[in-house]
Amino acid sequence: MAQIQRLTVYPVKGLDGVTRREATVTPGGTLRHDREFALFDEAGDVLNGKRTARVHDVATEFDVERSELAVEFDEERERFALDEEPERASRWFSSMFDAEFTLERDRELGYVDRRDMGPSIVSTATLRTVASWFDDVTVAGARRRLRANVEVSGVPPFWEDRFVGADAPAFAVGSSGAGDTETGSGPTEGVRFEGVTPCGRCVVPERDPETGEPTPEFRERFVERREATFPDWADPDAFDHYYTVMLISRVPERDRGGRIRVGDEVSIVE
Repeated sequence: MAQIQRLTVYPVKGLDGVTRREATVTPGGTLRHDREFALFDEAGDVLNGKRTARVHDVATEFDVERSELAVEFDEERERFALDEEPERASRWFSSMFDAEFTLERDRELGYVDRRDMGPSIVSTATLRTVASWFDDVTVAGARRRLRANVEVSGVPPFWEDRFVGADAPAFAVGSSGAGDTETGSGPTEGVRFEGVTPCGRCVVPERDPETGEPTPEFRERFVERREATFPDWADPDAFDHYYTVMLISRVPERDRGGRIRVGDEVSIVE
């Protein structure tokens, strides 16, 4: 049976993820607490792994109920209540990364890269397959490199590719139960996810998530194996290139406020 295997949000964009037993879809169509905070420099650019490999040296834990961030970097340890002291967190990250950063917050949508889209989707089998292409990459390591929100088990590798292209179906996840007390939204017969685009990858998946060191010839081997294993059910016209893995989805407005949970059944719908 296809089901939700794992839910992960990344409360501070570019930093470590937090696994959740359940997640609520925000009014903007993302998962609550995902990329809710971000550190911006004076030019409006965000602190993340695309900007500098030093981000991989930052170890964090995040308490989503308290918006409390514990961070360790360069033998420095700190803890911030982000609701109450965003300025102190801004100063600390500025000093650690030798640039002026300001911590910002967006509760409605978060600071996702694609502002008109929603959660990222990958299958457990895809992670397992990608990890098998490299000697030193584990499934857990592939999970950290790709940073998906929703992981689906009980399906074949690259299952998520079927949801983009001409006449692509959508999929539905479980039921949103009794509705969401924070938004006042009522229950639905499952939360619908529509595919928008395959996720073209950046430099981040090429690096070891523990050390930030690049995996030799990662991109070249990835592209070669991805092309060789491209599934029959995928629409090649929907893919610009083969350095692509993971689905970026959209949740229709009518299903926003709904909840999804680990263990919820996943079903394909038209």
